[in-house]
Amino acid sequence: MEKFIGEKVLMRIFIGESDRCGTVPLYEALVELFRKEGLAGATVLRGIAGFGAHSVYHTDRLLELSTDLPVVVEIVEEQEKLDRLMPQIDQMMNGGMITMEKATVIRYSHRKK
Repeated sequence: MEKFIGEKVLMRIFIGESDRCGTVPLYEALVELFRKEGLAGATVLRGIAGFGAHSVYHTDRLLELSTDLPVVVEIVEEQEKLDRLMPQIDQMMNGGMITMEKATVIRYSHRKK
């Protein structure tokens, strides 16, 4: 495993659970793209409540059950790799928000058996 320590970039992609890329959920399509392109990893987080550009409140509370909960896809990677993938990511998205910030990786390894 290559050393993945030091200054990297944290990309967060904010979308909705119901967002699609073709026939598959957008978050699944993004994770598959990142895996196929050899990125260090990706994590999908499902929110319990939130709102976006349209100010529509989405929640997981039973009485107000939403079918479009917030989803965040997080990737920590080299800036160059993320820049190279941005056109594909942008083409896959029909809304949402992307942020990037500096991140310092102090540990990256797989679980020891």
